[in-house]
Amino acid sequence: MTAEPLILQMKYADIVKMFAQRARISLDKALELFYHSNEYQLLKDGVSDLHCMSTEYIAEDLIVESNISSN
Repeated sequence: MTAEPLILQMKYADIVKMFAQRARISLDKALELFYHSNEYQLLKDGVSDLHCMSTEYIAEDLIVESNISSN
């Protein structure tokens, strides 16, 4: 199942914002890391209905993938 493109774009924005806040990095850096992440590829390709997961879950996955401490 794939998400509606506009809704997916809005989800990307929410994910990047939460990722930046939790990782304590700039929005620019968060956006760069997001667009080069496995999560982005999976979301874009509609794999495993990842778009149905919460923004918090995906942001935490990005922190783990990017090897950034959220503390």
